[in-house]
Formats: sequence, C-alpha cells, structure tokens
Amino acid sequence: MGKDSSSKDKLIQLLEEQLAHSNQQNKELMKKIDSLSQQVRQLTKALYGSKTEKSKYNAPDGQASLFDDDSSFSDSEHTEEQSQQTISYTVVRKVQKKKRNDSLHDDIEVDDIHHHPENTICECCQGQMIEIGSTIVREEAEFIPARMKKIQHIEHAYGCTKCKGDSSQPAQIKRGKAPQPVIQRSITSPSVLAKVIYDKFVQYLPLHRQVKEWVRYGLDTNDKNLSNWVIRVAGDWLLPIYERMKTIMMAKSVLHIDETYAKIINRSDGKPGQANAYNWVYRSIPCQGPTIVLFQSSLSRARSVLESFIEDYSGTIICDGYSAYDKIEGISFANCWAHVRRYWLKADSKNGRIGVKYCDDLYRLERKFKHLSPSKRRKKRKKFSKPIVEEFLNWVETSPFFGKNALAKAAEYTLNRADGLKAFLYDGRIEIDNNPAENAIRPNVIGRKNWLFSVSEAGAKANAICLSIAETAKSNGIDFYEYIKKLLTDLPNCSIHQNPEILDLYMPWSKMIKAECSK
Repeated sequence: MGKDSSSKDKLIQLLEEQLAHSNQQNKELMKKIDSLSQQVRQLTKALYGSKTEKSKYNAPDGQASLFDDDSSFSDSEHTEEQSQQTISYTVVRKVQKKKRNDSLHDDIEVDDIHHHPENTICECCQGQMIEIGSTIVREEAEFIPARMKKIQHIEHAYGCTKCKGDSSQPAQIKRGKAPQPVIQRSITSPSVLAKVIYDKFVQYLPLHRQVKEWVRYGLDTNDKNLSNWVIRVAGDWLLPIYERMKTIMMAKSVLHIDETYAKIINRSDGKPGQANAYNWVYRSIPCQGPTIVLFQSSLSRARSVLESFIEDYSGTIICDGYSAYDKIEGISFANCWAHVRRYWLKADSKNGRIGVKYCDDLYRLERKFKHLSPSKRRKKRKKFSKPIVEEFLNWVETSPFFGKNALAKAAEYTLNRADGLKAFLYDGRIEIDNNPAENAIRPNVIGRKNWLFSVSEAGAKANAICLSIAETAKSNGIDFYEYIKKLLTDLPNCSIHQNPEILDLYMPWSKMIKAECSK
C-alpha cells in the first residue's frame, strides 16, 4: 500500500506540474492572441479606416456634443406657422443669384465685343433705327498662350574718324557691353530658366514632361538639357543665396528639423539606386525673424549628416523621436507631441483614447495661447499645461502597459522622451510639435511622387537648393517665378564673390525683393 500511495502521489504531482505548465502556456498564448488581434485591428483600420488624426476633442471649444450620433437632437420641433415661414424662406432663397465658384481677378484686362444687328432699318416704316440700350449677356475668360522670342544681343563699336588718321595717338574705339548671360554659350535665358524651375518645384512638373510644352512654344530641347541647366544655375547663382540663408539660420536659437527618404540612381557610396537616400529639412520659427526653409540632400540618415550641416550651432531643435536627434554637444532637443498622440491613437483601446485625450487637452490650450508673445505663452503653459503633462506622464508610468502591443509601444515612446516632451513648457518660443517641419517637407514628398528620383547626386543637390529657395520665398509672400527671374538676371552681373554682402539685397525678405517680386 505504501508503494502504491507513493506512486499515486508522484503521478498526481506530475499531473499538477503538467497542468501548471499548460496553464502558463495558455496564458502566454492568450497574450500573443490578444497582441495579434490588436495588430489585425490596427492594420484593418489603417487599410480601410479613416486616415485623419482628428478626434471629437478637436472641437473649437474643446467639447464634443453628446448627441453627435443622433441627428434628431439637432432638429427643432415645427409648428404649422413655423413650417409656413420655412417654406416661404426657401422660395426666396431659390430666386437669389447663385454664387459662382470661378471668377477673374479685378485687374484683368477687359476687351468688349459689341454685337449689333446686321440691319438697323425698321421693317415697318423703313426708317433708320437708333440704339436704345445694351446688355452684357455673358463674360468669359480668354487664354493667350505664351510666345517665344529670339533675343539677339548686338554690341556696337564706335571709332573716332578724326583720331583715326592721327598716327601720334592710338585709335579711339568704344564698344557697347551686353550683360553677362546666366549660362555661357547657352541659348537659355533668365525667363526660360525661371519657368523651368517654377514648373518643377512649384507645379511639380518633371523635366521630361516639360519638353513637349517647350517644343510647342518654339524651343527644341530635351530633358537632359533642362536638367543640366537647372544643375548649372543652382550651383553658380542659387547656391550663394542658399549659403547666405544658412548662415542667417544658424544664428537663430530654435529650429525645426525633419527628414524624408528620396532616390538617387548614381550613388558615390556604391549602394544600388533602389537604396534610400534622404532629404533633410530645416525651418526657422516666425518669432525669430523671416521664415527660412532649407533642404539638404544626403545619402544617409545618419547623425553625422545632421552634425555636418549644423556644425557649431547651439540652441534648441524641435524634432520627432528619431535617435539621430540626441546627444549633440551644445544642443537641447524638444520632442513632438503630435508623434506622441499618433502612437496613442494607434492603440485603439480605452487606454489609448485616454492618452489621446491628454494630448487633445494640451492642443486645446495651445490654440488659446497661439497669438501670445513667447514670454506670456511660457507663463500660461506653466500654469495650465504643466499640470496636464505631469498627470499624463505619471499615469503612463504607473499603468501596467507591458508587451509588444500598440499600447505598450505608445507608453514606451512617451516615457523615453519625457524630458524632450516637457521642453515646450519652459520656453514660449518652442512649438508643441514639429508640424511646421512636416508641412515644409511636404512639397518634397509631392515632388518625389512626380519626378520619382534624381539621376545624380549633383541633381539631388540642385533639387534641394531650388526647393529651399522656393519654400522660403513662398513663406515670405514672394512670387517665386519673378524672384528666380530677378536672381538669374541680376546676379551674373554682380560681383557677389568679391562682395558677398550684396546677397543681403536679394534675400526674399529684403525691401527690394518685396517691392519687385511680391505676390
């Protein structure tokens, strides 16, 4: 009996151990199933759901209606008298002139075309009829296509006939001097180049698609020519403007920075053309003078690229959570609350919505503080925003968010950047997010979808220079086409390399440029 009892006890113990092991496996499998189910929900939402980041807490007053889902709560109860008034009002509205969704500017040239009867003899008495009135029956827009002209620069020489016969003096000859061309020994001109650059970097029209239009105007060319023109003028005349803007930017104490991928076919690092290159964007803040937007083309996303561009810069950089934005001497980093909000928005759960609500509360305050001076904004943030940030971070830290699901990732992302997320509380110049940089980089993304790639690194650098000047000009209310045309007309005839201070006259915010190139 003793042996039987001992063997039974061992069997029971073995079965209990197996049961405990099975229960543990079941718990782990349930966690995996829950994590995978959440991933499926997120992927399904990303594929089929709404792409907006807006929430019901984004209402102007910060409050959502409790009755948004039921339209009957917004309908008023109608009496017979009210119904009759409504019907009468509707009839009046119908006879009103419909507002047009297209119109011409007030300063457009107007041509009148008058239509008179072919015969103004009265059929009754055969007398001459007189005009008794006229009516404008319609207005229409007429497009006059651009014209191509050949401009010939002819230098005339003058000599003195009296001195010509005098052997004791050298012959006196004076010659007219044509202005320097933007590209030596080329048929192109500032107006053609400005059109090419404008169409590519504002209209996002690839060079190969511009060729047919130029042929229609009367200029036979090809996309290789256009590309070489852009690269040449970017390096010769636009780069000095870019470098001067960079010098001014590096003297500012707060910058927005972001980056996005690009494609370069012929790379110097030996990687294939399918490998990602990158465009970095740097944007100044409005409270520190005219807005400057600069792009930088690079082959990688490494921290060394950022360090080589900013060099000895010291100040605050507003950025996302990418690891390159960290541990650079002399620089403090302010992290982006929009990125934090996106992580909690992806965690489509009760706790995820709580995280989003904290972020929305901060944004609602920011909308109220938007037009305050930096010092007043800092005081308001300290009083109203700081308690929300501290409560939010404390909630994240004390909540049991574990695993690899979206909720755990949101918590980890938030806590790892807690110091950077607090930076905006102590400096009124710092924005709550990096959206200005993301908005600045959007033209590069739109352009990338059209021209797809750069063949060479020189082409990618020229793209960055042209995009920089285009976006800086637009940010300062300057007509980019007129601005580029003026730069390419004036700079070849200015001694900018001997007297670089001349470039200050050609910054997009200078009085001369605002007077001649404003929209």
